[in-house]
Amino acid sequence: MKLDRRAARLGLGAIALALAAGAPAQDANFKPQRASAYSEVTQWPDFGGVWSPDWSQLFGPGGRAGPAKLTPEAQAKLDAYNAGKKSGKNEQTSAANCLPNGMPQIMRQPYPIEFIYSPGRVTIFIESYSQARRIYIDGQFPKNPEPLFNGNSIGHWEGDTLVVDTIGFSPVTTIADGVTHNDQMRIQERIHKVSPTRLVIDTTITDPGVLAAPYSYSQAFDRKDDWQIREYVCEENDRDSADAEGRPHLDLGLDGNGADPFGPPPADAGKGK
Repeated sequence: MKLDRRAARLGLGAIALALAAGAPAQDANFKPQRASAYSEVTQWPDFGGVWSPDWSQLFGPGGRAGPAKLTPEAQAKLDAYNAGKKSGKNEQTSAANCLPNGMPQIMRQPYPIEFIYSPGRVTIFIESYSQARRIYIDGQFPKNPEPLFNGNSIGHWEGDTLVVDTIGFSPVTTIADGVTHNDQMRIQERIHKVSPTRLVIDTTITDPGVLAAPYSYSQAFDRKDDWQIREYVCEENDRDSADAEGRPHLDLGLDGNGADPFGPPPADAGKGK
């Protein structure tokens, strides 16, 4: 019995030595440590900070992108959409019911954005609807891309410019209000800083059958060093609705006395009559 135990100990020792001898070869298959995985990330141009869109380009005179040149079929659909709105038809966008705008409109909302770097990926976090766009650096499109609100994005660096290519969009999203897209829409963006505190995104949209020519525009963002991205929950205080006739309506929750239940309580609240 003692011999058996001694033999067992010798056998275990031999196994341990064999494992130790094989360890260096096995290390070659291990995933790299975080420090080395992030080494490439630290070489990318710095888009750090929170960036607020230049509102003058969103709402100012002449600031918005001009209208897209549409095909006759798409123009007819847009004309019908605008005529319906004018006649009082409920032509609200899906965003009125708290669905996110999706690409490309999500990038032109009056809310800040933030760039988050990780190995092989740049994530654009958008405060509006708490949306995240994941851009896979030097990646490949899936063979059958799932239709997503923000599409499927790959990118690469050209010097200090992040070049992004996006395909595969949800049919719910629109190029602009009343302008739907087909399954061939493609969005290309060039993201770069023009100064330490100003970033520009140049966007070009192509969509055969909808756009008669590529639609291009630029949007500038200013860095806000003391800002943080806030939580955005549309359903928390959504008041968009339709009236009894189906027309767009803003429900303030007014009761019979004209009081807004979302507003401050009356001065005598909590006091006995």
